[in-house]
Amino acid sequence: MKKTVLFVILQQYADWEAAYISSAINMLCHEQYQIKTVSLKKEYIQSIGGFNVMPDYDLNCIPNDYEAIILIGGMTWRNDNTKALNTIVSECYKKGKILAGICDASAFLGTTGVLNNVYHTSNDLNSLKQWAGAEYTGESKYIAKQAVRDKNVITANGTAAMEFAKEILNALNIENNKIYDWYNFHKLGFYTAPMPKM
Repeated sequence: MKKTVLFVILQQYADWEAAYISSAINMLCHEQYQIKTVSLKKEYIQSIGGFNVMPDYDLNCIPNDYEAIILIGGMTWRNDNTKALNTIVSECYKKGKILAGICDASAFLGTTGVLNNVYHTSNDLNSLKQWAGAEYTGESKYIAKQAVRDKNVITANGTAAMEFAKEILNALNIENNKIYDWYNFHKLGFYTAPMPKM
């Protein structure tokens, strides 16, 4: 039985941030995991790049059994309607499941309080503090780094799609050699790194 990895995508989501990790999961460990998408409503979501996706689930029908929730960044995380995601984020964190957010989705995690007790990063500390307000008390645990994993919480800035993917693959317990080969191939390029073994 495959374990489910849920990708949360909103209107104007950053498709490239989802592409590296979703393709890596499908290539490196498709026999272990299946990818499903979630959004606020069961209606077409358009990415920044113009891809239209019909999510598998809306907030009313998310499965209880999942391995990870991955929040993909984009242009609409600061809209008020994203507060509807607070419950699933909090439940994921309390269950000790993998919870990941990149770009503005990482800052959204700050508004839920889940970053207060874990090391984390985002696009900018001052922006995170301003948006999250009193819900965020984790400034001392902020690290200016591309991607940070602490326990099962993974955060990254918007230029760190590959680093974000690597940390998630590690959290999913994918074989280290596979992660290393995959990451180097895509980061260093076709002529520098060997073709990864699938």
